[in-house]
Amino acid sequence: MHALLLTHGTRGDVQPFLALALALEAAGHTATVAGPESYAPLAAAHGVAYRPVDDGPNALMEDPGLSGVRETGLRGLRGAVHTVSLLRAITPLMRRVYTDMAATADSGADIVVHIPGMPGGHIAERLGVPAVPVGLQPSWVPTGAFPAPGVPWPGWVPARFHRLSYRLAGAALRGQRKVAEDLRRDLGLAPRPGAHDPLRRPDGTPATVVHAFSGHLVPADAGYPSWVRTTGFWFVPEDAEGGLPDRVEEFLAAGEPPVFVGFSSLPTADPAATGRTVAAAVRRAGARAIVASGGGGAVAADGGDVLAVDRVPHLALFPRCAAVVHHAGAGTTGAALASGRPQVVCPFWGDQPFWAGRVHAAGAAPAPLNGRRLTEDALAAALDTVLTDAGTAAGAAALGERVRAEGGAAGAVRLLEEVLKP
Repeated sequence: MHALLLTHGTRGDVQPFLALALALEAAGHTATVAGPESYAPLAAAHGVAYRPVDDGPNALMEDPGLSGVRETGLRGLRGAVHTVSLLRAITPLMRRVYTDMAATADSGADIVVHIPGMPGGHIAERLGVPAVPVGLQPSWVPTGAFPAPGVPWPGWVPARFHRLSYRLAGAALRGQRKVAEDLRRDLGLAPRPGAHDPLRRPDGTPATVVHAFSGHLVPADAGYPSWVRTTGFWFVPEDAEGGLPDRVEEFLAAGEPPVFVGFSSLPTADPAATGRTVAAAVRRAGARAIVASGGGGAVAADGGDVLAVDRVPHLALFPRCAAVVHHAGAGTTGAALASGRPQVVCPFWGDQPFWAGRVHAAGAAPAPLNGRRLTEDALAAALDTVLTDAGTAAGAAALGERVRAEGGAAGAVRLLEEVLKP
């Protein structure tokens, strides 16, 4: 089997597909990942065949005109307005992404695996092979158990409207309809009813949808249909991530296990202020900290009981920390859960509040803190809880064992083999 894997977004959207590519190769198959050009070095570091495509909406991260996105987290009434502005800015950028993605069809494939925002279904139809959509969040297949992660006002959605909220989650795809129609024309595909539904095959039957996250985080009453398969998070092998930098090893050896703090590759409104808040809270809790700036989430001053880094392999570092403070992005959440360490979750926007709530419900973290309004007092109190409460530590350790046992990427490979069976 040769699999073509299509993804786009931040590192949390790309790294799971690198993990799947490595799992496919370990099982005797081959794979090519197509993703943002900016993550080509990451793919090369993992030894994964990679087709770079235009960075598209990733370029908007530094756009000062979209600062309101960070301020509101796309929540509430102002968040709804910013959502519309963001979708308008994204649509023309996606045209370049789709054009580059279409070129990947030239190399052929036996199966196309893709996030719903990528034109995997159209490319698979052009190749005459199955398409398998992947949910890195439970935002695509409707359920009555909870509103769609990422809707601007999840707490305001009555239970009877939970399923309807998933139409709002798919608004970005509907906004790209014209781009997708142009792509189909370029691929030589005729218009047909339902062509733009990523969860349906060309004959109208449901596609196999893979949920690449832990089933232990999804409410038991989600009631997904049989064509939705939840594998667990997709992790790259620890040896593929590489070891920790020497200065990190030296810091770890110099004292008690530190707290890790990192708020993703998406910049916060004032990274330096966030870094000062974090450092002060950690010191009040009597702890040491490794603070990762990433794309500018929190920039801390290096020195003494605080080590400032850019990025560091999560799977290698988290198990050696006393606790993990993070933004509750899907990828970081998975790595934090697998480490078995207690967490403090500080969601900012999108699907992050959903993951934060589920980690808390699972007993691995206290109540979430609002990342956009993070205070020294709140963070210090939460750290004191996770560093001293035996119940939270035990809950995190037990959940970590279950998450590690899921074997997400290997299970996904078996599902793809099943899809290709005659």
